[in-house]
Formats: sequence, structure tokens, C-alpha cells
Amino acid sequence: MGKLAKFGAIMVSCVMVLSACGKDDLSREKTVQAKTDTTVTTKVIGPHEHINQNPTPIKMNRIGPHEVNVEMTSQITDIEISKGEMYKAWTFNGEAPGLVIVVNQGDKINFTLKNMDPSIPHSMDFHAVHAAPSKDFANVLPNESGSFSYPANNPGVFMYHCGTKPVLAHIANGMHGTIIVKPTEGYPTDSKVNREFVIVQNEWYKYNDMNDFTNGKPKYVVFSAKALNDGDVNTNGTVGALVDKPLLTKVGDKVRFYINNVGPNEVSSFHVVGTLFDDVYIDGNPFNHMKGMQTVLLPASGGAVVEFTVTQEGSYPFVTHQFNHATKGAVGVLKVTKDGNDDGSETMSH
Repeated sequence: MGKLAKFGAIMVSCVMVLSACGKDDLSREKTVQAKTDTTVTTKVIGPHEHINQNPTPIKMNRIGPHEVNVEMTSQITDIEISKGEMYKAWTFNGEAPGLVIVVNQGDKINFTLKNMDPSIPHSMDFHAVHAAPSKDFANVLPNESGSFSYPANNPGVFMYHCGTKPVLAHIANGMHGTIIVKPTEGYPTDSKVNREFVIVQNEWYKYNDMNDFTNGKPKYVVFSAKALNDGDVNTNGTVGALVDKPLLTKVGDKVRFYINNVGPNEVSSFHVVGTLFDDVYIDGNPFNHMKGMQTVLLPASGGAVVEFTVTQEGSYPFVTHQFNHATKGAVGVLKVTKDGNDDGSETMSH
């Protein structure tokens, strides 16, 4: 186990964070020339100004039938949140949302966080586990590592995020993701499902602006797809990412979406245009089984498994039915073809 922060060190670091987030003399004006020839200006806190750390692969390995090691990084990486518009995100492993983690119900998770951020402490809060937050979600200081263990006894689709104060700043700046705990007995519909995807909704605000995070409206609300398997579509929370590169399936498939709204502030009304949800498992728990739903309400941090059947070729948009947010980017497309391959035809948004 790496060194855990003592109380005094944590307090000093937190004061440093709040100062860094608020003082103009620790900030610099960074101008990014967008592809559209518009100029986007953001404030970058001084210690992060020249940092753009390459994405780091997550390390996961099973060491027993009910035990898994997970190693992740907290780091500063530029993320494209809209075409030509970059955000110097606080991330896990250089992605925002972070990479999806998949474990089995009953697993013990041995988790290590390597903090590559040179100036700010970070931590990990898994919604999927039973833990003592003061001990198991403790801060990891810059350039140090912390290791923690806890059980994942409940199945479902859960949020993970940095829990370091101010929590809102860490989540809104990009430190969020999804962990799936697969139920021991599976879902009753497992044998009928042909394709699976992980869809995450998140919001972007003015860069590192606590007033905007707290009182403002999101500039963008976006969907990403996080890869379950090698070769799956894997995107950051970028406007239009899943319209420009739609998800693919074939006529007659029963499709499963693991969906998670990581917020940090807004609810999601998840809907797929052109079909109904045959089966819904609220929070991804097989005991929370509902049928025939048109829209699934996801609070901030809420998850679900939704399953639906596509009966004809075409493009099926998926949206939050809060259309002010769909207009800000929360739209993706599932493209249905005869063979499940891209036929080259244009897609549509909604």
C-alpha cells in the first residue's frame, strides 16, 4: 500500500486546491484555435497549464474466483468536448468518462489509484461497494499511490467518481465513470440478447468554474460509449461522437444498453426513438425488472439496463427526452443494417 495522507497533509492540500481553483494569479489564459476558426478561451490553473498526460491503460487482473485487482490513474489530459474545443480535464486514465470497469457480484476489489496529477489530491468513490469512506475513499496525494479493498456484493450499473473536496469540481472537470457488477445468476433475458453497449451521459460547464458548476446550466450534455470488449466503440464525452460514428447492430437483434447518468447535476430521461424497452432493470439490478417502458428516468449517478428489439433497417436515435439537453449534444445513433455492418448510408439525429 502507498502512503495515505495524514490529516494535516490533507488539510494543507485541500487549502491549496481551493486556492488554485479560485485565484487569478495561479491561472493563465489559454487560447485554443478551433477547427471552425472560432476562438475558445479557458482558464487553466497554473500547475496544469502545460500538462497533457497521455491516456494510461487500466490494469485489471483476476487473482481468484472472487477477487480482482484494479489499478487506475488520476491524471490531466486534454479532452475534445465539441469539435475543435478542448477541455483540460481532470480524468481517470486520460478519458472522460473513464474506462468501464466490469466485475462479478461477490468479488473483492483490490483497488490502487496512482495520482499522476502533480498538484491536487484525488480519490475514488465506487457506488458499487460497501466501504468506510473516510478510510476506503481516502485522498491520494500528488505523485503517490493508495491501495484499498472492498466487496462488490450488489449487482448493477453504478457510477464511480473522485470524492475529493470540492467533489463537484472533481466530477464536473471529468473524474467520473461506470462500474458494472454482473449478477451471479445473470439477467433472465441473457439468452435473448444479441448486442451489448455501455452508454454514459455527462455534462460540461465552463472550465473549472465553481460558480457555473453550482449555479449555471451545462454548456453541453453528451453521450459516450465505453468499450466492454476489445474493438468496441470507445469515446470520450464529445458532442456528436455517437452520431458521427454510430453504434451498429442488425435487423431483429435484441440490444442491451448499460446506461449511467454521471451528471454531475442533471437528470436524464433516456429514450430510444423507434422502439420500446422490452425489459428494464433499474440500477441494473435483476430484481428491479420492469417491462414495456418508453423512457427511463435516471437521477444524477443513476444507472439501468435497458433492452429493446430493432425490427427494421434504419437509424435509431437515442436521446435524453429533456430536449434542451438533447439540443446541447445528448444524442447518439444506433444504426441497424441487414448484417450489422456499416452500409455507408447517412445517419440521422433527432
